[in-house]
Amino acid sequence: MRTYNYFEAQRDFSSILNLSLTEDVIVREKSGRRFRITPVRTVVNKSPFEVQGVNTDISTSEMMSFLRESRSKI
Repeated sequence: MRTYNYFEAQRDFSSILNLSLTEDVIVREKSGRRFRITPVRTVVNKSPFEVQGVNTDISTSEMMSFLRESRSKI
């Protein structure tokens, strides 16, 4: 983790943003308040339905039976 004062951060902002990709960067104001610069990680082209599967000992026919039963109660 690296800490910079406000004026250092302002002077070399571009390199501090690049540094934040690999380690924590803290910027301290004159008043003593501290701010952490962290990059926003974006997921490109990922569907909300892409979820990791769960291994169970339930057969397909049992699962379909449970599904039919739950839907018939609606």
